Amino acid sequence: MISLDPILLEILGNKLRAATEEMGHALQRTGRTLYVKETADFGTALADLDGHFFAYPRAIGVSGFIDLDCGPTLRAVEDLKPGDVIITNHPYDSEGLATHAPDAHLLMPYFYEGELVCFGWSFVHLSDVGGRVPSSISPTNHELYQEGLFIPPLKLLEEKKWNNDVLSFIKANCRTPDENIGDLKAMIAALNVGERRVAAIIERHGIEAFRAARGDLQTYAATKSRDVLRQIGDGSYHFIDYMDDDLVSSYPIRLEVTMTARDGEIHLDFTGTDPQVEAAFNVPTNGKRHAWLTVRMIAFIMTMDPTTPMNAGMFRPITVTVPKGTVLNPVAPAAVGVRHATAVRVNDLLNGVLGKALPEVMPAASGGAMVPIVFAADDPKTGATHVAVVEPMVGGSGARKGSDGVDGRDSSISNLANNPIETVESQISVSVLEYGIRPDSGGAGKWRGGVGVRLRFRIEADTGRILGRGMERFRFRPWGLFGGCPGAPMRVILNEGTDCAIDTGRIDMLPVKKGDTLTVLMPGGGGYGDPLERAADLVLADVAGGFLSEDVAAASYGVVIEGGTIDLTATEARRADMRKYAPSHPADNNPGVNRAAWDAAISNDVVASLNAVIQNEGASNRSRHRRDFYSLVLPDLDASEGSFEKALSDPNAVKARVQEALEAISR
Repeated sequence: MISLDPILLEILGNKLRAATEEMGHALQRTGRTLYVKETADFGTALADLDGHFFAYPRAIGVSGFIDLDCGPTLRAVEDLKPGDVIITNHPYDSEGLATHAPDAHLLMPYFYEGELVCFGWSFVHLSDVGGRVPSSISPTNHELYQEGLFIPPLKLLEEKKWNNDVLSFIKANCRTPDENIGDLKAMIAALNVGERRVAAIIERHGIEAFRAARGDLQTYAATKSRDVLRQIGDGSYHFIDYMDDDLVSSYPIRLEVTMTARDGEIHLDFTGTDPQVEAAFNVPTNGKRHAWLTVRMIAFIMTMDPTTPMNAGMFRPITVTVPKGTVLNPVAPAAVGVRHATAVRVNDLLNGVLGKALPEVMPAASGGAMVPIVFAADDPKTGATHVAVVEPMVGGSGARKGSDGVDGRDSSISNLANNPIETVESQISVSVLEYGIRPDSGGAGKWRGGVGVRLRFRIEADTGRILGRGMERFRFRPWGLFGGCPGAPMRVILNEGTDCAIDTGRIDMLPVKKGDTLTVLMPGGGGYGDPLERAADLVLADVAGGFLSEDVAAASYGVVIEGGTIDLTATEARRADMRKYAPSHPADNNPGVNRAAWDAAISNDVVASLNAVIQNEGASNRSRHRRDFYSLVLPDLDASEGSFEKALSDPNAVKARVQEALEAISR
C-alpha cells in the first residue's frame, strides 16, 4: 500500500531520479578511461536498506542493471559508518551483484542525523584487472582464477580514508593501475554527489517522507508493471534459442524458457538450459531473479507504459526458476567473463517467448551480439600494456509489425555509446578506415530488419593484440517472424581485400602487426512479414540510402531497379514468379537453414533424454558428459568452414548415434 500523497510521491521520485542522474554525470565527467567517458559503461543508483534500487537513472549509464541485488554485499560487511565505501567485483561472493571481474561495484552508506537512510551505488567496467589476457576477458577461460583479481565485499574507504592495503592489491594485480584508480576515484565522486543530494531532499521534505518514498516508489512501480503484464494472456509459453558454441568446443549452447502468466504475474522457468560450460559464457545469477535475466522485461514494460518508475519494484510480479549448475546459474569456480554474450541471447529468448503471447507486438530477433573490440599494445619504452576499446560493436534491431528495425542499434543490452573516431585515434594506436552501416544485413521482410554496423581499422603500433569478446550469430542467424527472413550472420575479416585476407570467424586473442586491418561485420535484425509484400518504393528508398544493394532488392524482394528507378514490368513478373515457389503457409519463426538442420537432427526429445541421464551429476561432470555426448553424435563437427553443414547433412545418421551415445555416457 502507498502511504504518501501521489503528488508528493511523484515529486520525490523525480528528485531522487535526478540525484542518480547527477551522480552519473559526475562519474562520466571525472572518469579516466575512454570506456567510461565515451562508451558510458558505468552505473549509479540509490538502494534501500535491503539493497534494492528505489531510484535509478533514465538518461545516463547502463540501464539494464535495475534488478541487481546489493543485499548480500551489504550484509557481508559489518559496522558501517559515515564515509565508509564497500567494494566488490566477486560474482560468487556478492551473489551476482558483480558478474565479471572488470565490473567494480561500490556502495556508500548515507546517514542523516545518525540514521542510515539508504545506500549510494556506482559501478564501472575497469580496463583490466589482471588475469590471463589484456582486458581480463577471454571466452576460452574455463575457471575464475584465470580472469584476474577478485575482491570479496570489503571496505575500500573507512570514514572517508582510503584503505591503502586494498589499493595496493588492485595496483599490483592489473595492467592499467593508473586508469583503474582514476575511475575508482570518479565512482567515489559520484557517491559523494549522491550523499549531498539525498541530504538536501531530506532537508526539504523531511525524513518521514523519505522513508516512505523508498518503499512507495517500488510499490507504485510494481502496480504499474502488473498492469502491463496483464496484457499477456494467462497460459504457458515456450521458446528455445542457441548460442553458436562455447569456443572451446563446436557444440551449440541451448537456452530454454517456459513463461507462465497469470493475472499480471509471470514465472520464467529456465529448465532445459544447457549445463554450465568450461568457458567464460556462464552467467552468475545465484539462482534468483537477476538483471541479466530480466533486462528484456524492462524494455517491454517501459514500452507499454513509459510512466513506470524505473526501480526494483517493477520486477516484483516476476519470479524465476534457474536450475543450479546450468549456464544461467553456474557453480564456482566457473568462468564468467563473457557473460554478456549469453545475456544477449537471453534477451532474444525472452523476446521470443513474449512473441508467442503477443505476436503482433514483439519484434523479430535483434542482431544478437554486442562486441567490444579491444586493442592491446605494449609500450616499447616502458613495457606497460595499454588496453582500450576501439568500438563497442552492435547489430541492428528486429523488425515488428508496422515498423522496420532500427539500423545500427541493437535493442537488447547494447546501450553503450560509440566512441568518437577522433578520440579513438588520439588514444589508441589504430586508424579507423570505415565505420558505418553494413548494407544487405537486415533480414528481408514486409518490414525490414535493422542493418548491422561495419568497422574497419588499421593497426599503427608495431605489434598488438585484438580481443573480440561476445562475438555471436556466425552460425545461428537472428530469426525472422511470419515470413520474414533472418538477419545476416556476423563476419570478421583480417586484411580484407588483400591476397592474404582471412575470414577469422570468432576470435579470442588475435596477434596483429603494423599495417594489418580488421573488418568487423555485425549481424542484422530479423525481418517481419513476407518480403514480397514490401512496398516497392520502400525497397527503392533502401537502395538509394545504401541499406540495400540492387542485387538483394531483386533476389529477396523481387524489385528490379535499374538506373535508380523501379522497372515496374520486370518487378511484377519477378514477384509473380517468386510467389510460385514461396511456401503457402510460412513458419511463424524463421531461424535460417543452420538452425533448421540442427533441430531436425537434435530434437527436443534428444535433449530431454540427455538431460535425464546427466541431471544427477555434479556441475562439472554434466558439462563433460554433454561434450562427450555430442562428440559421439556429431563426430565430424569442428570449427572449420562447412563442418556444421557436413555434420548435420544426414539427420537420420545423427539420430541413429543418439542411443549409443546416451548409453556410453551412462556407464
